[in-house]
Amino acid sequence: MTLVEAVFTKNNLLTAFALVGGLMLVSYWAAGTLTRDRLHGSAIAILLALVLAALAGGKNGLADLPVLSGLGLMGGAMLRDFAIVATAFGARLEEFIKSGFIGMLSLFTGLLVSFVAGGAVAVAFGYRDPVSITTLGAGAATYIVGPVTGTALHADSEVIALSIAAGLVKAIAVMIATPLLAKSIGLDNPRAAMIFGGLMGTNSGVMAGLAATDPKLVPYGAMTATFYTGLGCLLGPSLFFLIARFLF
Repeated sequence: MTLVEAVFTKNNLLTAFALVGGLMLVSYWAAGTLTRDRLHGSAIAILLALVLAALAGGKNGLADLPVLSGLGLMGGAMLRDFAIVATAFGARLEEFIKSGFIGMLSLFTGLLVSFVAGGAVAVAFGYRDPVSITTLGAGAATYIVGPVTGTALHADSEVIALSIAAGLVKAIAVMIATPLLAKSIGLDNPRAAMIFGGLMGTNSGVMAGLAATDPKLVPYGAMTATFYTGLGCLLGPSLFFLIARFLF
Protein backbone atom coordinates (compact mmCIF):
# COMPACT_ATOMS: atom_id res chain seq x y z
CA MET A 1 0.00 0.00 0.00
CA THR A 2 2.87 2.35 0.77
CA LEU A 3 4.36 1.69 -2.67
CA VAL A 4 0.99 2.28 -4.39
CA GLU A 5 0.47 5.50 -2.44
CA ALA A 6 3.95 6.68 -3.41
CA VAL A 7 3.25 6.04 -7.10
CA PHE A 8 -0.09 7.87 -6.97
CA THR A 9 1.47 10.80 -5.08
CA LYS A 10 4.38 11.07 -7.51
CA ASN A 11 1.97 11.10 -10.45
CA ASN A 12 -0.62 13.25 -8.71
CA LEU A 13 -1.96 14.96 -11.84
CA LEU A 14 -2.62 11.62 -13.54
CA THR A 15 -4.27 10.45 -10.33
CA ALA A 16 -6.52 13.52 -10.42
CA PHE A 17 -7.58 12.81 -14.01
CA ALA A 18 -8.25 9.17 -13.12
CA LEU A 19 -10.37 10.19 -10.13
CA VAL A 20 -12.42 12.66 -12.18
CA GLY A 21 -12.81 10.10 -14.96
CA GLY A 22 -14.05 7.51 -12.48
CA LEU A 23 -16.45 10.04 -10.95
CA MET A 24 -17.84 10.86 -14.41
CA LEU A 25 -18.24 7.16 -15.20
CA VAL A 26 -20.24 6.56 -12.02
CA SER A 27 -22.28 9.73 -12.55
CA TYR A 28 -23.31 8.88 -16.11
CA TRP A 29 -24.16 5.33 -15.05
CA ALA A 30 -26.34 6.71 -12.26
CA ALA A 31 -27.99 9.17 -14.65
CA GLY A 32 -28.89 6.46 -17.14
CA THR A 33 -29.81 3.71 -14.68
CA LEU A 34 -31.43 5.58 -11.81
CA THR A 35 -32.97 8.60 -13.55
CA ARG A 36 -33.31 7.31 -17.15
CA ASP A 37 -31.32 10.36 -18.29
CA ARG A 38 -33.85 12.81 -16.87
CA LEU A 39 -31.01 14.17 -14.75
CA HIS A 40 -27.82 14.62 -16.74
CA GLY A 41 -24.62 12.91 -15.66
CA SER A 42 -22.76 16.23 -15.43
CA ALA A 43 -25.18 17.48 -12.77
CA ILE A 44 -24.67 14.34 -10.70
CA ALA A 45 -20.89 14.59 -11.11
CA ILE A 46 -20.85 18.19 -9.85
CA LEU A 47 -23.01 17.30 -6.86
CA LEU A 48 -20.80 14.32 -5.96
CA ALA A 49 -17.66 16.43 -6.32
CA LEU A 50 -19.07 19.09 -3.99
CA VAL A 51 -20.01 16.42 -1.44
CA LEU A 52 -16.51 14.90 -1.57
CA ALA A 53 -14.90 18.33 -1.19
CA ALA A 54 -17.09 19.08 1.83
CA LEU A 55 -16.30 15.73 3.45
CA ALA A 56 -12.56 16.26 2.91
CA GLY A 57 -12.69 19.62 4.68
CA GLY A 58 -9.56 21.73 4.93
CA LYS A 59 -8.70 24.82 2.89
CA ASN A 60 -8.52 23.13 -0.52
CA GLY A 61 -10.79 20.13 -0.08
CA LEU A 62 -9.48 16.90 -1.62
CA ALA A 63 -6.39 18.72 -2.92
CA ASP A 64 -5.10 18.90 0.67
CA LEU A 65 -4.52 15.14 0.57
CA PRO A 66 -1.01 14.45 -0.81
CA VAL A 67 -2.22 11.60 -3.04
CA LEU A 68 -4.86 13.91 -4.59
CA SER A 69 -2.85 17.12 -4.66
CA GLY A 70 -2.99 17.05 -8.46
CA LEU A 71 -6.60 18.24 -8.18
CA GLY A 72 -5.21 21.63 -7.17
CA LEU A 73 -3.45 21.95 -10.53
CA MET A 74 -6.24 20.34 -12.51
CA GLY A 75 -8.80 22.75 -11.09
CA GLY A 76 -6.46 25.74 -11.04
CA ALA A 77 -6.36 28.90 -13.12
CA MET A 78 -3.97 27.56 -15.78
CA LEU A 79 -6.18 24.72 -17.04
CA ARG A 80 -9.28 26.86 -16.50
CA ASP A 81 -7.98 29.56 -18.84
CA PHE A 82 -6.82 26.92 -21.32
CA ALA A 83 -10.34 25.48 -21.37
CA ILE A 84 -11.81 28.94 -22.03
CA VAL A 85 -9.49 29.53 -24.99
CA ALA A 86 -10.02 26.03 -26.38
CA THR A 87 -13.79 26.37 -26.16
CA ALA A 88 -13.75 29.79 -27.82
CA PHE A 89 -11.74 28.43 -30.76
CA GLY A 90 -14.54 25.93 -31.37
CA ALA A 91 -17.07 28.68 -32.08
CA ARG A 92 -17.63 30.25 -35.51
CA LEU A 93 -18.77 33.86 -35.74
CA GLU A 94 -20.50 33.33 -39.09
CA GLU A 95 -22.68 30.62 -37.56
CA PHE A 96 -23.60 32.89 -34.69
CA ILE A 97 -24.58 35.68 -37.10
CA LYS A 98 -27.09 33.30 -38.69
CA SER A 99 -29.17 33.48 -35.52
CA GLY A 100 -29.94 37.08 -36.48
CA PHE A 101 -30.65 40.07 -34.31
CA ILE A 102 -32.63 38.08 -31.75
CA GLY A 103 -29.64 35.80 -31.11
CA MET A 104 -27.32 38.76 -30.49
CA LEU A 105 -29.94 40.45 -28.33
CA SER A 106 -30.31 37.30 -26.21
CA LEU A 107 -26.55 37.28 -25.64
CA PHE A 108 -26.36 40.82 -24.27
CA THR A 109 -29.66 40.46 -22.41
CA GLY A 110 -28.51 37.27 -20.70
CA LEU A 111 -25.26 38.87 -19.58
CA LEU A 112 -26.90 42.06 -18.34
CA VAL A 113 -29.60 40.25 -16.38
CA SER A 114 -27.06 37.90 -14.76
CA PHE A 115 -24.70 40.71 -13.77
CA VAL A 116 -27.53 42.83 -12.35
CA ALA A 117 -29.04 39.90 -10.43
CA GLY A 118 -25.68 38.81 -9.01
CA GLY A 119 -24.73 42.38 -8.13
CA ALA A 120 -28.07 42.95 -6.42
CA VAL A 121 -27.63 39.84 -4.27
CA ALA A 122 -24.11 41.00 -3.39
CA VAL A 123 -25.42 44.39 -2.25
CA ALA A 124 -28.23 42.71 -0.30
CA PHE A 125 -25.62 40.70 1.62
CA GLY A 126 -23.65 43.79 2.56
CA TYR A 127 -21.03 44.17 -0.16
CA ARG A 128 -20.46 47.80 -1.10
CA ASP A 129 -17.12 47.87 -2.94
CA PRO A 130 -17.39 47.76 -6.76
CA VAL A 131 -14.75 45.03 -7.10
CA SER A 132 -16.71 42.53 -5.01
CA ILE A 133 -20.04 43.50 -6.56
CA THR A 134 -18.67 43.08 -10.09
CA THR A 135 -17.00 39.76 -9.26
CA LEU A 136 -20.16 38.30 -7.74
CA GLY A 137 -22.22 39.62 -10.63
CA ALA A 138 -19.80 37.93 -13.00
CA GLY A 139 -20.13 34.70 -11.04
CA ALA A 140 -23.88 34.84 -11.56
CA ALA A 141 -23.11 34.86 -15.28
CA THR A 142 -20.94 31.72 -15.16
CA TYR A 143 -18.45 30.13 -12.80
CA ILE A 144 -15.75 30.90 -15.39
CA VAL A 145 -16.51 34.60 -15.87
CA GLY A 146 -16.55 35.09 -12.08
CA PRO A 147 -12.96 34.08 -11.29
CA VAL A 148 -11.61 35.63 -14.51
CA THR A 149 -13.21 38.96 -13.57
CA GLY A 150 -12.18 38.67 -9.93
CA THR A 151 -8.57 37.90 -10.83
CA ALA A 152 -8.42 40.85 -13.24
CA LEU A 153 -9.81 43.20 -10.57
CA HIS A 154 -7.67 41.72 -7.73
CA ALA A 155 -10.71 40.69 -5.71
CA ASP A 156 -10.36 38.81 -2.42
CA SER A 157 -10.06 35.04 -2.71
CA GLU A 158 -13.22 34.60 -0.62
CA VAL A 159 -15.22 36.71 -3.06
CA ILE A 160 -13.82 34.77 -6.03
CA ALA A 161 -14.78 31.51 -4.31
CA LEU A 162 -18.32 32.83 -3.80
CA SER A 163 -18.53 33.81 -7.46
CA ILE A 164 -17.58 30.27 -8.48
CA ALA A 165 -20.21 28.86 -6.10
CA ALA A 166 -22.87 31.15 -7.60
CA GLY A 167 -21.97 29.99 -11.09
CA LEU A 168 -22.10 26.34 -10.05
CA VAL A 169 -25.56 26.75 -8.54
CA LYS A 170 -26.73 28.35 -11.79
CA ALA A 171 -25.17 25.58 -13.90
CA ILE A 172 -26.84 22.83 -11.85
CA ALA A 173 -30.19 24.64 -11.94
CA VAL A 174 -30.01 24.99 -15.75
CA MET A 175 -29.00 21.32 -16.14
CA ILE A 176 -31.99 20.12 -14.13
CA ALA A 177 -34.60 22.61 -15.33
CA THR A 178 -33.90 22.54 -19.09
CA PRO A 179 -35.35 19.08 -19.94
CA LEU A 180 -38.31 19.72 -17.62
CA LEU A 181 -39.23 23.08 -19.19
CA ALA A 182 -38.09 22.53 -22.78
CA LYS A 183 -41.51 21.67 -24.17
CA SER A 184 -43.31 24.56 -22.49
CA ILE A 185 -40.77 27.16 -23.72
CA GLY A 186 -40.55 25.81 -27.27
CA LEU A 187 -36.98 24.59 -26.98
CA ASP A 188 -37.18 22.14 -29.88
CA ASN A 189 -35.26 23.72 -32.77
CA PRO A 190 -31.72 25.04 -33.47
CA ARG A 191 -32.69 28.73 -33.42
CA ALA A 192 -34.40 28.36 -30.05
CA ALA A 193 -31.35 26.50 -28.74
CA MET A 194 -29.05 29.34 -29.83
CA ILE A 195 -31.27 31.91 -28.12
CA PHE A 196 -31.44 29.73 -25.00
CA GLY A 197 -27.64 29.43 -24.91
CA GLY A 198 -27.31 33.19 -25.22
CA LEU A 199 -29.74 33.84 -22.38
CA MET A 200 -28.42 31.21 -19.95
CA GLY A 201 -24.75 31.38 -20.88
CA THR A 202 -23.41 28.67 -18.61
CA ASN A 203 -21.70 26.24 -21.00
CA SER A 204 -21.89 23.14 -18.84
CA GLY A 205 -25.48 23.80 -17.78
CA VAL A 206 -26.71 24.54 -21.30
CA MET A 207 -24.93 21.60 -22.93
CA ALA A 208 -25.97 19.12 -20.26
CA GLY A 209 -29.55 20.38 -20.26
CA LEU A 210 -29.82 20.27 -24.06
CA ALA A 211 -28.21 16.82 -24.16
CA ALA A 212 -30.95 15.56 -21.84
CA THR A 213 -33.57 17.32 -24.02
CA ASP A 214 -32.34 16.60 -27.56
CA PRO A 215 -28.64 15.88 -28.31
CA LYS A 216 -29.03 17.45 -31.78
CA LEU A 217 -29.53 20.86 -30.15
CA VAL A 218 -26.29 20.79 -28.14
CA PRO A 219 -23.93 22.40 -30.73
CA TYR A 220 -26.28 25.34 -31.27
CA GLY A 221 -26.75 26.13 -27.60
CA ALA A 222 -23.06 25.56 -26.90
CA MET A 223 -22.06 28.04 -29.60
CA THR A 224 -23.91 31.03 -28.16
CA ALA A 225 -23.06 29.96 -24.60
CA THR A 226 -19.38 30.06 -25.64
CA PHE A 227 -19.73 33.57 -27.00
CA TYR A 228 -21.53 34.47 -23.76
CA THR A 229 -18.54 33.30 -21.73
CA GLY A 230 -16.02 35.13 -23.90
CA LEU A 231 -18.06 38.33 -23.94
CA GLY A 232 -18.58 38.12 -20.19
CA CYS A 233 -14.83 37.83 -19.62
CA LEU A 234 -14.36 40.99 -21.70
CA LEU A 235 -17.21 43.08 -20.27
CA GLY A 236 -16.89 41.96 -16.62
CA PRO A 237 -13.63 43.67 -15.65
CA SER A 238 -14.24 46.61 -18.01
CA LEU A 239 -17.74 47.97 -18.73
CA PHE A 240 -19.60 46.32 -15.85
CA PHE A 241 -16.87 47.27 -13.38
CA LEU A 242 -17.03 50.90 -14.53
CA ILE A 243 -20.80 50.88 -14.04
CA ALA A 244 -20.44 49.36 -10.55
CA ARG A 245 -17.75 51.90 -9.62
CA PHE A 246 -19.98 54.76 -10.83
CA LEU A 247 -22.91 53.50 -8.76
CA PHE A 248 -20.92 52.56 -5.62
